[in-house]
Amino acid sequence: MSDESSITTSSTRAEIIPPLEQVREFIRASKADSTLRGYQSDWKDFCGWCQAHGVCALPAMPETVASYIAECTARLKVGSIQRRLNAITEAHKAIGHESPTHSAIVMNTMKGIRRMLGTAPAQKAPALTDDIRAMVDAADAGLIGLRDRALILLGFAGAFRRSELVSLDVGDCVFGRDGLTVLLRRSKTDQDANGRKIGIPYGSNPETCPVRVLQEWLTASAISAGAVFRPLNRHSQIQTARLTPGQVARIVKKLAERAGLDPEKYAGHSLRAGHATSAAVAGASERSIMNQTGHRSVQMVRRYIRDGSLFRENSAGKLGL
Repeated sequence: MSDESSITTSSTRAEIIPPLEQVREFIRASKADSTLRGYQSDWKDFCGWCQAHGVCALPAMPETVASYIAECTARLKVGSIQRRLNAITEAHKAIGHESPTHSAIVMNTMKGIRRMLGTAPAQKAPALTDDIRAMVDAADAGLIGLRDRALILLGFAGAFRRSELVSLDVGDCVFGRDGLTVLLRRSKTDQDANGRKIGIPYGSNPETCPVRVLQEWLTASAISAGAVFRPLNRHSQIQTARLTPGQVARIVKKLAERAGLDPEKYAGHSLRAGHATSAAVAGASERSIMNQTGHRSVQMVRRYIRDGSLFRENSAGKLGL
């Protein structure tokens, strides 16, 4: 091979291989922003613990990690401790080190933590159909009340996660003869942004119809592009920013309390869980529920169905007591 062809080949390869920073950017994009923020927070906590105990965080010894998670049991739940382990794993992988979390001492310590503390998640209560009606009735007057009603009705009817609700743009919503078609561009189970369409049919009651109430909100707010759900300032002026997932949770809690429900038991996920449970109570099929929620796991949906059937299909009701 001539010198000239060697130079050409080297130049071509340099053009094909992307810069290292671009590679890092793609790696960062492989995980959701919320996941990365969680890892950063968890890693910071582990580093602080290591510094306080005079041990090395990176690379960490298996005994160090085992001691750390054992101490975490005094302040964290099992799921949070597992997330800390995931962050430690990712930090070691990032610099090419074998993760200490895979060692026998760490795995057995975590196994013991699960057995002693249990792994049942503390779930928020589902907001069922009657709860949603009561929350709608309890909403404020004016623009803020109209926004809140549109938010919870759409979240309930579409079985949306709170992050999905706040990500919606006006261009993602198409009103038609049969109802509303929502294009969900990205979700927790669709990180590649393939997108999926969700149908929201008209409701029989105009006061609780998610399609009509959303139309009223968009008309009254004069929002014609950009984020559908936005905060209002103390003068009831609509802001340009989106609502945050945390603000969705606070709105649900506020309306739950006004409706006479325990606000500590309700949050943003209550809308999604409430849809699945209410649909199961009404006799909807697993397939139709999964089509709306976007669940990939039948087991997860069946948990909602079991919850909804606790009293509807209960053998104790046949005992004649």
